[in-house]
Amino acid sequence: MMKRLLLLTLWPAAALAECPPDPAQEQALSAVVSRFAKAPDRNVALDLHNRMWRVLTDAPDQTAQDYLDAGMERSRMGDLPAAIKAFDALTDYCPNYAEGYNQRAIIRFVQEDYEAALPDIDRALALTPQHLGAMTGKAMTLIALGRDAEAQVILKQALALNPWLPERALLKEPQGEEL
Repeated sequence: MMKRLLLLTLWPAAALAECPPDPAQEQALSAVVSRFAKAPDRNVALDLHNRMWRVLTDAPDQTAQDYLDAGMERSRMGDLPAAIKAFDALTDYCPNYAEGYNQRAIIRFVQEDYEAALPDIDRALALTPQHLGAMTGKAMTLIALGRDAEAQVILKQALALNPWLPERALLKEPQGEEL
């Protein structure tokens, strides 16, 4: 933990290094996401959900992992400003790693700063289009902003990838239209 806190205080120095690309992550994520539609029950879907998050939170290198872990730890402890600082450092160091943006968007959502959450969510989705957490996060953020029609489109896209999502309850099925 001390290493993570020290890293946060020295983050500009670490940002001078380059974050390596992680081409295996997209492959691993696709492999997990492709199995959701074939999941026979909620238990299998939940196992896949947990695997998906393990893939998404496996950062490209140890520096990025330290930033991510520090931010998530600070978030769990309720220190949202420190969590934002860690995710800022992560996105500065590793701008092509979607989870840094997604985690920062989660903090902004919790802070009810929905407008600030959207660019981070959009960046996460641009980097990782199958990021189901970012997709459902975007839908929930759009709902919070009163943009229900847009949210419904995103929810349908997410459910096409994973029909077991709990956010399915947010879907408003139009009369006479079957999903």
